[in-house]
Amino acid sequence: MRLGVICPSEIAFRRFMPALQLVDGLEFKGLGIYLRDERFRNEILAENVIQDKLKKEYQKAKAFIDLYGGKIFEGYRTIVESSEIDAIYIPLPPALHYQWAKKALECGKHVLVEKPFTISLEETRELVEMAETRGLALHENYMFNFHQQLNAIEKIIENGEIGDVRLYRISFGFPQREATDFRYNRSLGGGALIDAGGYTIKYASRLLGETAKIKYAQMNYTDRFEVDIYGSAAIVNEKGITAQIAFGMDNEYKCELEVWGSKGCLRTGRVLTAPAGFFPEIIIRKNNRNEKRQLPEDNAFKKSIERFLQCIQNNKIRRANYKEILKQAEMVDEFGRVAGKQ
Repeated sequence: MRLGVICPSEIAFRRFMPALQLVDGLEFKGLGIYLRDERFRNEILAENVIQDKLKKEYQKAKAFIDLYGGKIFEGYRTIVESSEIDAIYIPLPPALHYQWAKKALECGKHVLVEKPFTISLEETRELVEMAETRGLALHENYMFNFHQQLNAIEKIIENGEIGDVRLYRISFGFPQREATDFRYNRSLGGGALIDAGGYTIKYASRLLGETAKIKYAQMNYTDRFEVDIYGSAAIVNEKGITAQIAFGMDNEYKCELEVWGSKGCLRTGRVLTAPAGFFPEIIIRKNNRNEKRQLPEDNAFKKSIERFLQCIQNNKIRRANYKEILKQAEMVDEFGRVAGKQ
């Protein structure tokens, strides 16, 4: 299965490609870079600025190809239309996901998209319907969901070691990045909810199951940016079990899970961001005594790519992925409605 990458983004260069090289069944064929009209159609920029950006994009692509092989496709449209490509990986800013995923599906390509899948439930539904009609695979790259530390944590909970669950808390936030980062740009699909918040919603849905509903939600803004910067919510399932989530893009770094049970508490960090080779740890507190345990390491990015390949090869897994992508989009949409975002 021949795969192309749209855009020499940092995550593609630093995380995706090293993981892809470990996956049997997907062959990297090339990298697409934007043409002038694909990137600057709606911007008023001096000619020298445009030329400088085009030059830098090509230089990044050249470094990408020099390291990983393949060839440069000049134009996003060129790579998605190419007969040399069977599947496309899209690590563009969120607002561009729909446009290029739709074009790729129209050209008969399987599509792997960085999270969030799109910036609206309507766009996600349309793409899922298109893929289903054409028998094409879709995958949203929430790689943390494939890390085996989650299975280890769930086993501890299911075994009753900390008793009955009273509350989940999931927190994910990071310090402010450069003001030019797409996360602070509304037109590019920025905002804390669909970036950091998406992780916490995804994990809460996994822990609470199919009946999870958002009961309270808050999106917070600052004077400096036009997008939401931090937020929180309470998500509850039919059994009344609650997950409190909090997230932000202008915060002290935090990536934690706390499970409060009737007989003990479980805490861990890096639950959403553990890289390959890293051994996460949990602390179980019972009767005022702490026990530290090491969780298994894993290459979650590799396993997420393998899931994409399984979606290509297996119709049952493909349908399950459609459902999972839609569930995430519905939860994010519900959050916005409950928080009063129109």
